[in-house]
Amino acid sequence: MSELLVDDADGVRTFTFNRPESFNAFTIALKESFLDALKEAAADASVRAVVITGAGRAFCAGQDLKEHIGLLQAGDPAPLHTVEKHYNPIVRELIGMPKPVIAAVNGSAAGAGASLAYASDLRIAGKSAKFLMAFANVGLTADSGASWTLPRLIGHGRAMEMMLLAQPVGAEEALRVGMVNQVVPDEELQETAHLLAAKLAAGPTTAYAKIKEALAAAADGTLEDALEAERRTQADCGATEDHREAVDAFVNKRAPKFIGR
Repeated sequence: MSELLVDDADGVRTFTFNRPESFNAFTIALKESFLDALKEAAADASVRAVVITGAGRAFCAGQDLKEHIGLLQAGDPAPLHTVEKHYNPIVRELIGMPKPVIAAVNGSAAGAGASLAYASDLRIAGKSAKFLMAFANVGLTADSGASWTLPRLIGHGRAMEMMLLAQPVGAEEALRVGMVNQVVPDEELQETAHLLAAKLAAGPTTAYAKIKEALAAAADGTLEDALEAERRTQADCGATEDHREAVDAFVNKRAPKFIGR
């Protein structure tokens, strides 16, 4: 049985973590297959939006601690290098993905699993979703980009509270504080996420990529950095066929047809 399911429909590539008996916790094999799959999606022009979700009752429980402790007890150095070898590259691929990424969070999202949701562009949560940053409970600090993404979503103070106290945050609270964009009934989660992703996939995907690029440049830069990023990305977008199509459609009062370039 594959630990990562991949499905394509309507220009949307959906990745489903498929270890439901372990709440989709990350093994080395799953991390490596997910990283490779993200790289393939980024390079595939037919993929115009991405959805990430989990099979069964959880989105992703983070690191598989059973595998982790087994390797530690065996003296295997792999656990000590997984951040630089797996988690950091995965987060770079998600944040740098030149197309929208939606996390459809079903059930528990903990540790690295929650961090991948934070690294996505949009987060839709089922009503049963819970976010947990429990690194401190196992004597560890944040990884998978959470130290950068989470404070930008909910602020430094709330992020610190989640990290230090390791208390779960339910879907409605996550919506209230800006951690997620939308909460829907569990049974509507997958359809809602796919419809949104399909809508984005039919849009000006080059512009979406440039929006991501501009916001990333502004996130930890100066005003001048942001203005320069806007100048560069706006020039890039202005040269696209999609921009000319959209302007012509506006003038002629018709719906534009975007091709993503």
